Amino acid sequence: MNDRMTTPWGEFALARFPEDPRDRLRAWDASDEYLLRHLAQEKVPLDGTVVVVGDRWGALVTALAEHRPAQITDSFLAQEATRANLARNGVEAGAVELLTTQDDPPERIDVLLVRVPKSLALLEDQLLRLAPAVHEGTVVVGTGMVKEIHTSTLQLFERILGPTRTSLAEKKARLIFCTPDPALERPGNPWPYSYALPDGIGPVSGRTVVNHAGVFCADRLDIGTRFFLGHLPSARGGRRVVDLGCGNGVVGTAVAVADPDAEVLFVDESFQAVASAEATYRSSGVAGRAEFRVGDGLAGVPAGSADLVLNNPPFHSHQATTDATAWRMFTGAKRVLRPGGELWVVGNRHLGYHLKLRRLFGNSQLVASDPKFVVLKAVKR
Repeated sequence: MNDRMTTPWGEFALARFPEDPRDRLRAWDASDEYLLRHLAQEKVPLDGTVVVVGDRWGALVTALAEHRPAQITDSFLAQEATRANLARNGVEAGAVELLTTQDDPPERIDVLLVRVPKSLALLEDQLLRLAPAVHEGTVVVGTGMVKEIHTSTLQLFERILGPTRTSLAEKKARLIFCTPDPALERPGNPWPYSYALPDGIGPVSGRTVVNHAGVFCADRLDIGTRFFLGHLPSARGGRRVVDLGCGNGVVGTAVAVADPDAEVLFVDESFQAVASAEATYRSSGVAGRAEFRVGDGLAGVPAGSADLVLNNPPFHSHQATTDATAWRMFTGAKRVLRPGGELWVVGNRHLGYHLKLRRLFGNSQLVASDPKFVVLKAVKR
């Protein structure tokens, strides 16, 4: 959906990425508008270093592009949306510095704008990484919808940066105002977090998993992945395997441990996830071949190049519950599989993935099930 956002800096045409004409979700919301309105009304000086963290689809940096901000994001899709939105509005390339959560942040920050992420851990990690660049005069403003801002959110700002308060709500959005206290003793950064996997889950039993902040289920093995690990295909012999939506990489690493001749491609749209997957794989001590790729699903992966795709699809995207991501993952898998290649999927029973696979592949086989999850297999004919 390509729509226009009206701001004190003008009107901007904005779209999500990848663009889908059927998608009725906008590329911004009331919290973006509230923040921009506040900056203009309070005449916040924007001539220093402006850093925008967690900008969902680039709405904030597109509006503020004349002030040459830096954007920090964990999302490849958000970064691609930002590139497209900047171009769509005639902003010169390079006006906005595009950084990921894995890049070093600017050394000095004069205005810090934070779009509160869904993950409290990611917020903690980012504030701890940015805190050394924040000084007494830094203007810090957070924004989010009321349902996204909790007491724990405010406590993080308070604990890491300084005294914090919130605004009144407007259109179900709220601002966070934080006054940096350079004398504050900050806690150490607990991220990335590592733990040993439990026994009884196949080849990776007892091995170390590394999780950067914001990765799904970072402090324990989630039950869906645990179920999947107990039912992975056992064929050997140098297959090319894709761990699609790899998260911390434990599934692809399990394949590599069981079959050192396998070549494993780890793919995710989260920079934090791919960094976690690489660290998990390296910590396993496997001497096999692996590739780590941040991207939009399987876009850019050659057609007919994989023997096996393993997938635990997410069913939400930036707060919106949707099966669009799963459908795109499945269609991407069909494209990159060789004839006879297999897609293995784990998911909640109620999501009905078997219907999608049957529609797309013409077949779907139930490999395993329990009261909550199913593992399904589809073969490319």
